Amino acid sequence: MRRTERYKVEGANSLWHVYNTVSFWKVMKCFIFIQIGRFTPFMVMKNWIYRTFLRMDIGEKTSLALMVMPDTMFPERISIGANSIIGFNTTILAHEYLINEYRLGDVKIGSNVMIGANSTILPGVEIGDGAIVSAATLVHKDVPAGCMVGGNPMRIIFTAEEMIARNK
Repeated sequence: MRRTERYKVEGANSLWHVYNTVSFWKVMKCFIFIQIGRFTPFMVMKNWIYRTFLRMDIGEKTSLALMVMPDTMFPERISIGANSIIGFNTTILAHEYLINEYRLGDVKIGSNVMIGANSTILPGVEIGDGAIVSAATLVHKDVPAGCMVGGNPMRIIFTAEEMIARNK
C-alpha cells in the first residue's frame, strides 16, 4: 500500500485548485532547475542543483540519467540513496491530483538501486536497497530490497533470494 496523505477538495477538480496547495513561484523555481538538471551531462553538477535548489536528498555517486523528471511541485519529498541509477526519462512523482482529492507522498529509493528507462514512480512508495526496476515499469507499490520487478502492473520477477542464486 502506498503511503500518501489525502486532501479532499470541493467543487472543481483538485488540479484546478493547484495554487491553493503549492505556491506558483515554488513550481516555477522547481520547473526551471529541473529543466536545467534534465539536460546537464555532469552528474556532480546535476546532484548539486537538485540538492541545493530543490532540497532533494540524493546520495553520493547517484546518477540521474538524461531527461529524468523529478516531481515539479514537491521535489523535497524525494530521497535517493547512494550509488543508484535512475534511467533515461524516468518520472518520479510525489503528488497526484485527482477529481475529488489530491495526494502527497514521500518517495524513498534505496542505495544501489537500478531503475530502467521510461519508468514512472508514484507517490508514497519505497524501493529497497539493491532492487532492480526494469524499463517502462509503473512502480505503484513498494519494491522489496534486492528483488527485480517490472511491468504494468508491476510484479516481482525475481525475489532477493532468486537474484542471489541467479548471480552465483
